[in-house]
Amino acid sequence: MDWIALIIAGVFEWGWPVGLKLGWSDAGLAWGWLAFAAISMAASGTLLLIAQRRIAMGTAYAVWTGIGAVGTFLLGIAIFGEAATIERFVCVGLIVAGIVGLKVSSR
Repeated sequence: MDWIALIIAGVFEWGWPVGLKLGWSDAGLAWGWLAFAAISMAASGTLLLIAQRRIAMGTAYAVWTGIGAVGTFLLGIAIFGEAATIERFVCVGLIVAGIVGLKVSSR
């Protein structure tokens, strides 16, 4: 259950950068997107709190930020047309390897 909470917390990490990116434009503030970002932050933090009951803090935090970083990277490519170069994918692959390594090596 703790690992499921941690994975879901990492997925909620995707919401706040997207909400912040879409929450400001030349037309001004988009309050709905900013609220989406705030809700995503709160949900992510709450689930991280739950996950850390039984998962080591350093492991939980690294996995949480890693899932957030990888997901945000992929959303940036899919939604915002960011660069999809092999070099960027190799670097994100290293993050994924670290996440898997932490999961495999934790008790």
